[in-house]
Amino acid sequence: MPAAQPVPDAAKPKTAPGAMMAFANDQRSELLRENEELRIRAAQVGELEGRLSEVSAELRSWDGALPARSIDTAEIARSEFANRHESAFVGKAFEDFKREIQEAGRNSQPIKVRAIAKPGEGPKYELVFGHRRYEACRQLGIPVWAVVENLDDRALVEEMDRENRGRADPSPWEQGMTYLRALEKGVYPSNRQMAAALGVDISNLGKALTLARLPDAVIAAFPAPQTIQLAWATELGKAFQDDEAGLVGRAQALASEKGVHSAKSVFARLVSAPGTAAEAVAPVPQASHVLKLANQKVGALKFDVLGRPTLKLSIKLSDDQQLTLLKAVQGFVDGL
Repeated sequence: MPAAQPVPDAAKPKTAPGAMMAFANDQRSELLRENEELRIRAAQVGELEGRLSEVSAELRSWDGALPARSIDTAEIARSEFANRHESAFVGKAFEDFKREIQEAGRNSQPIKVRAIAKPGEGPKYELVFGHRRYEACRQLGIPVWAVVENLDDRALVEEMDRENRGRADPSPWEQGMTYLRALEKGVYPSNRQMAAALGVDISNLGKALTLARLPDAVIAAFPAPQTIQLAWATELGKAFQDDEAGLVGRAQALASEKGVHSAKSVFARLVSAPGTAAEAVAPVPQASHVLKLANQKVGALKFDVLGRPTLKLSIKLSDDQQLTLLKAVQGFVDGL
């Protein structure tokens, strides 16, 4: 068998010009490779510059924005300018609102607070706006998501007013309480300047202030402060100026019947002078009617000031007698 032949080496140039040509080809290939790498890097740089431009634009859109943080509700105090009455934190609507926060794990929209200058051992922050969100988190026992900003009293009042008007508006009485506190604290020198700063109608601001200045007894006569309408301010204010004692007396009488009258009915009776038709609509109290059997007292039928009856019997009734009485009463009710 013939011996295996060795594999010949790659052909090498045998002359100086050939060697130079091979060297030139190698250099050309290296340059082409480097040029391709530079082209790829240039494309990557262009892509990075585009992404950098997008990020920069997004960052510019956040200029002036404040970071939100979780704060223990125990570290936050209500503001003296607060315009939410405690009755705003009870009822089905608030319970539904609180349930939404509980399911989400936190308030989706942050509240705003300002740092207290000398907190001591008490709260560190004062609530600017977001009273319902704050109260919901407090009742749930979870931290509230909040932003902290340094604000003076005027900025606090303005932000609170504008933020709340963009949400569930406070009632005229609640709004008036904020306006009244701001005037008493000297935050604004006049109604007109405050109305201009807040962007509200000066007439409506004046009416809200009238409601806020009403005696506590008058406010307590209504089912809730939120039920007092702005349109009632003029007549309530006039009644207060003309006969404060009479107004308070009527209010105290109505407060004992709270839950019976609608807000409109309370208003009508408050602004009506004694002896007028509106005052006369109140049922006349009636004496108790004694019920007798064989000249012996066995019960009584009474009517309260609203004409509502109460029947009490002190005798034992058989099953048939109970049924007869029930049918008689039901027949009377059916005939109303």
